[in-house]
Amino acid sequence: MTREISETKTVTACLIVIGNEILSGRTRDANLQFLAENLNALGIRLMEGRIIPDVEDTIIAAVNDARARFDYVFTTGGIGPTHDDITAAAVARAFGRRLIRHPAAEALLLAHYRPEDVTPERMKMADVPEDAVLLDNPVSRAPGFQVDNVFVLPGVPRIMQAMFDLFKHRLAGGAAMLSRSIASYTPEGEIAARLADLQGAYPALEIGSYPFSRDGRHGATIVIRGTDQADIAQAADALRAIIRGLGGEPQDVDL
Repeated sequence: MTREISETKTVTACLIVIGNEILSGRTRDANLQFLAENLNALGIRLMEGRIIPDVEDTIIAAVNDARARFDYVFTTGGIGPTHDDITAAAVARAFGRRLIRHPAAEALLLAHYRPEDVTPERMKMADVPEDAVLLDNPVSRAPGFQVDNVFVLPGVPRIMQAMFDLFKHRLAGGAAMLSRSIASYTPEGEIAARLADLQGAYPALEIGSYPFSRDGRHGATIVIRGTDQADIAQAADALRAIIRGLGGEPQDVDL
């Protein structure tokens, strides 16, 4: 997929984090925040994130559901050399394709490892769905792969991030997401009803409230997000008026 920026289309993405170690709490996921920030910069909105176990049927169902509903799907985890690394085989089944030993991936691994370190388990990382496009791995050489709109990446953050940086130029973005953040010492309970009215007046925008407590005082930061700068500015002006009407003082903040 080549990159052609659309000024109006909302381009969407989903991240599927695969791994029992995430669900057990042994490993902390760091990939969702990275992808959300970097996709947003490309005009792609990460609309959904899922964490699922290393269960083949679960992976197949999640991939098939997501690829039908989002422009892009990214998976992380489960493409290493161990017995529980089953993502490649599951994605192959999701697309109804054979799992094959990719000759270019095999050559990469054979060049990376000393002959005495080549094992069947390590060579398993050269197995991808038939007709998949390899994704370069500049860190540990074992590639990820792309099948249609699904990008399959490792779970190790520094490797995943390095790989993403190499192919992100191929992603087709849409209208960039813009935001304005306004804080005040106005508790959520006092401003909630008026925020609902503001959201109703600007249905194309996302208006979220994030409470905080500082020095014994309670307040909230209101974040207005959308693709139209004029709408955001108008909604921000209306929000400032609401806050002042409740006796607060609005303050623009950077998040």
